[in-house]
Amino acid sequence: MAILLRPIAIPDFGAVEPPSALPAGRYAARCDAALAAAGTDWLCAYADREHFANVMFLSGFEPRFEEALLLLGPHRRRVLITGNECVPYATVSPLPGLEVMLAQTMSLLGQDRTQAPRLADVLRAAGIGAGDSVGVIGWKYLAPEEWDEGEPPAFVPAPYLHALSRVAGSVVDRTQVMLHPEHGHRSIIDADQIAIFEAAAARGSEMVWNIVAHARPGMTEREAAAHMHYRGEPMNVHAMMATGNAAGGAVIGLASPGHRRIGHGDGASTAVGLWGALTARAGLIDDDNDAFVDVAKGYFAGLARWYAVADIGVAGGVLHDAVVDTLAQAGLRSLLNPGHLTGHEEWSNTPVRPGSADRIRSGMHMQVDVIPTPMRDGWALNCEDCVVFADEALRDELADRHPAVWSRMQARRRFMTEVIGVPVAEAVLPLSSTPLCLAPLWLRHGELLCRA
Repeated sequence: MAILLRPIAIPDFGAVEPPSALPAGRYAARCDAALAAAGTDWLCAYADREHFANVMFLSGFEPRFEEALLLLGPHRRRVLITGNECVPYATVSPLPGLEVMLAQTMSLLGQDRTQAPRLADVLRAAGIGAGDSVGVIGWKYLAPEEWDEGEPPAFVPAPYLHALSRVAGSVVDRTQVMLHPEHGHRSIIDADQIAIFEAAAARGSEMVWNIVAHARPGMTEREAAAHMHYRGEPMNVHAMMATGNAAGGAVIGLASPGHRRIGHGDGASTAVGLWGALTARAGLIDDDNDAFVDVAKGYFAGLARWYAVADIGVAGGVLHDAVVDTLAQAGLRSLLNPGHLTGHEEWSNTPVRPGSADRIRSGMHMQVDVIPTPMRDGWALNCEDCVVFADEALRDELADRHPAVWSRMQARRRFMTEVIGVPVAEAVLPLSSTPLCLAPLWLRHGELLCRA
């Protein structure tokens, strides 16, 4: 089937009201399930400013400036250990029965350390003893091919692991409890969490499309980025806006907006990631470039293939190969994995890997992250959105508990299928309000790629 560039109006999929917060009992249940899955006396989850999502998922708290340890122990003990500034901030957590303890090792350099200077003493005071086993949840874990020296250590700062080892009987990595690509507790989310992340995806996609629609030659990158109309939403990545031309080399998509002045024909790449979703778009600040549009059509074919194949029960390796083989027909490949799990952090793990037998499951929240390469210097091309996979039972729950969310998801599916012309499985629920909307030429942002 041919791929065309034609005028397409993106519908208004409906106003997004602020979603309800998760009930406190949901966090308690997550904590109980994680400790049971770890199989240890205690479970210790690490968080810092960047790697906060495990503790956030379990407690509704994420540290500012400092680090934190969330301890889950016998008799439903729930202890948050953090530094000077986050002890009062910890009241944001709705987790029932949460005890907050000060460990000034986690405070910034030069701050007072006279009250609780030694983390090992705090861990003992929390109740961890010499005969206890402690499972540790870090921000990622070592794969077998990375480590052949016995039990792998957890990805947690060494002083914290050392303190745990001094106090406990054994310390083992249990990060897979949260981050395994098929069975991790953060890899599968429920209807209420989906509703929260859908609001983030809708808002983030709106912010990105505002940039695409308003970027013009003569603006600086920061002036173009200002059109996102940021309203204070918590972000999981720095806002991105980068441009360039052939003389300057590749467009660096991860870059924050700077003072560079945009030229006609420049490549441009932008992304906004909020807690729960990231949207990205890249193209040319141009209104006429047939060679670039031809490349974009080959890339779009790979995106269309992703949506045609992705479904519950599909092995990640099958989805990977389908996208890679389609891109190869246009002389392209995917810079990273063509799809990954997302959430409070932009990337947690992914079943979409070469040869992966990990299967897509109901409740998976995935970012369609197909970044095409190679790109000519001064060109940029990207179209990233988020989806959730939901079986019949989860779809029914969404429709019952969150009817407005459900209505927007179904409207997006119809738009993708009937207007963009790309088949989408019933289990695939689009969260973005610009679903598969790719305008390769930003000065003609009202013209989108579609299947004839």
